[in-house]
Amino acid sequence: MIVTLIVICEVGFWVLLAAGLATRYLLKMPRTGIALLLAEPLLEVLLLVVTAIDLKNGADPSWKHGLAALYIGYTVGHGHRTVKWLDGHAAHRFGGAPPPPKPPKYGMARARHEGAVWVGSAVAAAVASVLLLLAAWYVGDDGDTDGLYGWIFVAWRAAGIHGLIALTYAIWPKKAPVNESAVPARDPEHVPDLLVRGARKDEEQV
Repeated sequence: MIVTLIVICEVGFWVLLAAGLATRYLLKMPRTGIALLLAEPLLEVLLLVVTAIDLKNGADPSWKHGLAALYIGYTVGHGHRTVKWLDGHAAHRFGGAPPPPKPPKYGMARARHEGAVWVGSAVAAAVASVLLLLAAWYVGDDGDTDGLYGWIFVAWRAAGIHGLIALTYAIWPKKAPVNESAVPARDPEHVPDLLVRGARKDEEQV
């Protein structure tokens, strides 16, 4: 039942997201669209309640409960960023807004971006860990809680691997290609001045 509910919550997340964006930009009902987007956390609350009830009814802690905690943690850590990214593209595509800025590709700007994304993974691991510890406390000594503690290790191992990958962008900053960085961009407003000065120089030589 827990696995089925996780699938339902995942599908429901994208359904509510699509419905909220469509209502906001296509139907021109921004308040209703925002209400649908704000309803998404209710899916995680539902999953949390069902998981707690399942444990309360005597179910042995298993990988299903650990997976539920990781799913909730991921939604908390990365859900807002995902919604914001898709909302920016929907606003550009259907609302006439300027295109959302793309993530930086090179240098320390890219490193800071990767670090910010990693913070979401760290938040996800922390939330999952808290939920798993609460579940272990809720079950008590009468149940087998080793599996729950094992999922805490899984959560922080994933966050650690992501952190190492993000750190490489700071240690070895990605450099822009020569054709993008070697030739400085000219301000279009100064092009006429350059032409005038070139013409004057030609006249002096004549």
